[in-house]
Amino acid sequence: MSERVKSTKNRPAGESPKDSAPKDAVKEAKASAALPDLGAGGMLRWAWTQLTSMRTALFLLLLLAVAAVPGSLFPQRPANPSVVTQYIKDNPDYGKILDSLQLYDVYSSAWFSAIYILLFVSLIGCVVPRAIAHYRAMRSEPPRTPKRLSRLPEYGTLVVPAEAGIPASDAIEDAAALLKKRGYRVEVRHDDGARPSLGAERGFLKEVGNLVFHTSLIGVLVSVAVGGLFGYSGQRILVEGDTFVNTLVGYDQFNPGTNFQSSQLQPYSIQLDKFQIKFDRESQGKFGQPIDFTADVTTKETPGAPAKKEVLKVNEPVTLGGTSIYLTGNGYAPVVTVRDGNGNVAMQGPVVAKLQGDNYYSSVVIKVPDAKPDQLGFAGFFLPTAFVTDEGISFSGDPELINPQLSLNSYYGDLGLDTGAPQNVFELDVKDLTPLNARNLDTKGITLAPGKTVTLPDGKGSISFDGVKRYVGVDIHHNPGQLSALIFALLAVAGLVISLYVNRRRVWVRTGSHEDGRTMVEYGLLARGEDHRLAGEAAAIRGLLQREWGLDAGGPGTPSSISSPAGSAEPKKDR
Repeated sequence: MSERVKSTKNRPAGESPKDSAPKDAVKEAKASAALPDLGAGGMLRWAWTQLTSMRTALFLLLLLAVAAVPGSLFPQRPANPSVVTQYIKDNPDYGKILDSLQLYDVYSSAWFSAIYILLFVSLIGCVVPRAIAHYRAMRSEPPRTPKRLSRLPEYGTLVVPAEAGIPASDAIEDAAALLKKRGYRVEVRHDDGARPSLGAERGFLKEVGNLVFHTSLIGVLVSVAVGGLFGYSGQRILVEGDTFVNTLVGYDQFNPGTNFQSSQLQPYSIQLDKFQIKFDRESQGKFGQPIDFTADVTTKETPGAPAKKEVLKVNEPVTLGGTSIYLTGNGYAPVVTVRDGNGNVAMQGPVVAKLQGDNYYSSVVIKVPDAKPDQLGFAGFFLPTAFVTDEGISFSGDPELINPQLSLNSYYGDLGLDTGAPQNVFELDVKDLTPLNARNLDTKGITLAPGKTVTLPDGKGSISFDGVKRYVGVDIHHNPGQLSALIFALLAVAGLVISLYVNRRRVWVRTGSHEDGRTMVEYGLLARGEDHRLAGEAAAIRGLLQREWGLDAGGPGTPSSISSPAGSAEPKKDR
């Protein structure tokens, strides 16, 4: 008795023993049910289904963006190996761990490539089946005519008077002709007997645009991959009169693609003949600022090709050998001659001055490792138009070469170039050098005007300021996937616009003859997905049919008999 009472108390309120019995049976059946063994083939099909879903493709696209983040947080070996080496030395605790995780080679790492390849496969697996299904849909017949058109979102009726002499078979042909002119794919169905009908469909371009969009995304990814694998970029500084030949040794900095081969370099040449800058001389707020840059260059496609005069400007690159050459920087390069303690010319030529401030105030570093008996170094600044304050401080008052001045400190000792360790050409490490000239020494600093020479103390040599040339910095880019990426990007935009503005619609029309000779017409429209213009399309079709049969818009079958809500009643046969 106690067991029966206990079970009654535990049973939910309102549930009888008869109700709980079927539920217990269902639970027991579920517990004893054994799932079928998928097997290797079933698991592969399941994995393929998951991989080729649009949700997975979007997730992989997001994951690819996240995976690219370390490429901007850590130095990358293909861009600058020396920086990576120094980074590992400065961070010995975790530097090698990051290297083992390929975080210094993000874009060529195994895990980044795996995500990239999976994204390719996922997108292709999404697009190809959809393209096949869409092709079959385009070749298939429009769907059969529903029995109750009044259930469609847009529905209406028309009545053709008996005196018009238009039977049901002719009316359905007229409707088919009008819909064909409106771009519908139409099938007339006379097999329906006394009530012939038609099915019409249009808007296949919507899915075509969708497929073009996704296919173009694949094309963009392929183009980017091709550019990353086989492209390259580099920088070079050209002083007036210098010539750059497209070889590896000709670059100041070179960033190759993952699968770059030196045979890709076409040995073209470009020579900087003259560089001109136009400065603002009218505006008060921007007086003296550069407003136009023009570089006159001489190019050769191959060593044996005829020379060609071209103009290189900002945002107007010169194209040679499949590469684009961009003008990115400029400045002044003082021409100096340095003689060593033995009286020999140890260095002669232009020295690139690095821009540091307004009016082309520039820093200058000169390294003379060939000087004898001691190597020489110079560091200072160059002023295109020198002014001196009352405190004796020099500054540049104008960017033009009106009163050029070269101010330097000199040093001697071991420059450290013989060790093979890379150095920045724009920096001079003076901690192991002995100063010769400086403002805080009795010898003072070196101040040179064009054509002047200063003898260094202790018989270390001399330095002459021979003149000034201009230089330009150029970026050289070769991206074999650039054009295709642009084409696919434009196609993706076009496909997206088409998929957004084209609507997939279906129209059905049914006609029939009344006993008194009138022809009864009903039509219905259905959209695939959201279509806020479906009502307008229904009104347009109705207007075309009325004009075709000469019906008065206020006569029978007027908008009062148009029914939009789903589930409306079928019109009576005698109307």
